[in-house]
Amino acid sequence: MRIPRFHWLALAALTVATACASLWFGIDHGRRPVTSASAWGRDYFPNTELIDQNGQHLRFFDDLIEGKVVAINFIFTSCGDSCPLETARLRQIQKLLGDRVGRDIHFYSISIDPLHDTPEVLKAYAEKFKVAPGWRFLTGDYEQITQLRERLGMLAPGEDPANLKQHNLSLLIGNQATGEWIKVSPFENPYILADKLGNGLQNWRQASPTARGYADAPAIRTPSTGEQVFRTRCSACHTLGPQDGGLGGLRGVGPDLLGVTRLRDRRWLERWLREPDRMLAEQDPLATELYRQYNQLPMPNLRLTDVDIQALIRYMDDEALRQAQR
Repeated sequence: MRIPRFHWLALAALTVATACASLWFGIDHGRRPVTSASAWGRDYFPNTELIDQNGQHLRFFDDLIEGKVVAINFIFTSCGDSCPLETARLRQIQKLLGDRVGRDIHFYSISIDPLHDTPEVLKAYAEKFKVAPGWRFLTGDYEQITQLRERLGMLAPGEDPANLKQHNLSLLIGNQATGEWIKVSPFENPYILADKLGNGLQNWRQASPTARGYADAPAIRTPSTGEQVFRTRCSACHTLGPQDGGLGGLRGVGPDLLGVTRLRDRRWLERWLREPDRMLAEQDPLATELYRQYNQLPMPNLRLTDVDIQALIRYMDDEALRQAQR
């Protein structure tokens, strides 16, 4: 089953909003990607021993990637900013792919803090996000996981693997059977990523025979700064009404935000967007109630600037008005 292609307007907006380009890992820019499966076989990948959230022992190459289409990212469960967003985005992609995840497409989230992230901790983390079966959360030996990150191009030269706050934020997707691997932003449009995974990356570098040409595309609407912030930072966890640019059907792990600028006190909302972690630590009543209501998933600190916050609020105001007038 092919994932429906995202409509042109939203695709154009998300393409502009997503600044991270796809990269072939382990290959210099400008060179033709290697597509031979033998080039990315047992001799290249470590066969690292890992343990999933159910306590099952697995080998990275033998059990997890050999002959499979996979999506791999590295997280740690105590992360208060990027990791929850990555997990929420992958949850959206899993919902689009349905029961294919775990059958012919495989999701792996590997902890870079294995001393803390035991199988029990990973299992509780997965349950908080209500992930469906077929997605493995993995831990193991710290040194071996560090070596695996290096081999997969997920640890930049000179990067301190012990500095959890600065870990690589790429999502690695690949088809080991064909030897095609790419790194993408985990905050890319979920429909785009689901399409690539659902088609085994076969149409990554060439258009689908049924794809419409550029001549048929409508004029591109340049998204506002606030819309870019929402699409790249907020949409993994939140929707903005049923007409949310095609994403309204992907209910997030957090509340729908349509009308939130009228529902909440402006100063409270500005502070919530700026420092939700501090407000939770201070046991702000509303922040605490939202934490309890939404499965004890804390709002991540998105590191938004004051300019980002004002632009985001204007966009949510405008979008609520636009949808009310339709």
